Amino acid sequence: MSTRDERVQLIRALEKARGGTKVITYLTSTRGNLETQMAMDVVPYVYEHLRTITTPRDKTTIDLFIHSNGGDGVVPWRLVPLIREKCSRFNVLVPHRAFSAATLTALGADSIVMHPLGSLGPTDPTVTNEFNPQNPQNPSQLLGVSVEDVSSYIGLVTEDVGIRHEEELVQAFAILAEKVHPLALGNVKRATSQSRMMGEKLLKQRNDQAMDAHDVSELIEGLTSQLYFHGHPINRNEARDDLRLSFVEDAEPAVEDAMWALYCAYESEMRLNEQFQPAQEAYAANPVDAPQPPQMVMTPQGIQQIPTSAATATVNLDPVMSAFIESTERTDVHRVEFEVTLKREWTGELGANVLARSSLWVAETTPVSTAAEPEAPQAA
Repeated sequence: MSTRDERVQLIRALEKARGGTKVITYLTSTRGNLETQMAMDVVPYVYEHLRTITTPRDKTTIDLFIHSNGGDGVVPWRLVPLIREKCSRFNVLVPHRAFSAATLTALGADSIVMHPLGSLGPTDPTVTNEFNPQNPQNPSQLLGVSVEDVSSYIGLVTEDVGIRHEEELVQAFAILAEKVHPLALGNVKRATSQSRMMGEKLLKQRNDQAMDAHDVSELIEGLTSQLYFHGHPINRNEARDDLRLSFVEDAEPAVEDAMWALYCAYESEMRLNEQFQPAQEAYAANPVDAPQPPQMVMTPQGIQQIPTSAATATVNLDPVMSAFIESTERTDVHRVEFEVTLKREWTGELGANVLARSSLWVAETTPVSTAAEPEAPQAA
């Protein structure tokens, strides 16, 4: 686990390696079973970090260090213009993953500095609303509908199967509409249009607007429709060579090491490499012994079974960190506390009910060490 003091020192080292920029970090959990989306509630907290900047706008460069699988596609349009009001140059640093909405955020930067393990991702949206179909494995959840899944179904029918007749096409679409509510399909179309619009608007935020309208259109088309798989990782070479993102840069050796050291500190604090398994964590903290099996007793009515009650226990797990916004001046962390009720039957079967007792942003503004920042890690 990392401390705030340790992370601040690593942020200072990264700022130094970057030549004196202002680094603000924004990470959302990519932990298995605890993925956290980029959401609008982050905007006021980013603003609080921007308020701490005292240098003149024309002398300020801001680096947004981002790690996320994405989320609300409107968030980038709120973040990028807000950040640009405080700086003359805005860059995005990608240490590992910047998918979907995080990729859109990067499109609004003057440069995208990528670690060798850094990846961007397609910006085709996956939408969920009340009209989406139920998850057959968990009826309480709704399945997200991917734009590319819908278009690929139509492509399968027309291109691979070879259906061209109008009546057959209508039948094929009717089958789709039976499984997915037409209003959910309409929302897919609206989300696609919004994603394209956001990409184009964000690209126009850049100081260097050398990309002409045709290049912008090709780039947005590539990110939203031509990669076929929403989770496809786009490395820095592919971003430059295939998508023609000319403003993608390789992190210099000292910056590369400083980026990775900072990412690893968050990875440890947020436990990003560990699957979130609340039932197993609760049981490890409070093993529940199975009760005695039912007793067989003789009564005037004959032999009867006396059932035994299941053994139960309630465990409060340690808080988990689902998002971070951090700079040298302050830390804002989104913290979730889970309560797990375990129930064990005499057969040994273990059940668990998981409840999020609290979910809120917590600000940490306590002073950190004033010792000189560490030297940026040297390249091997």
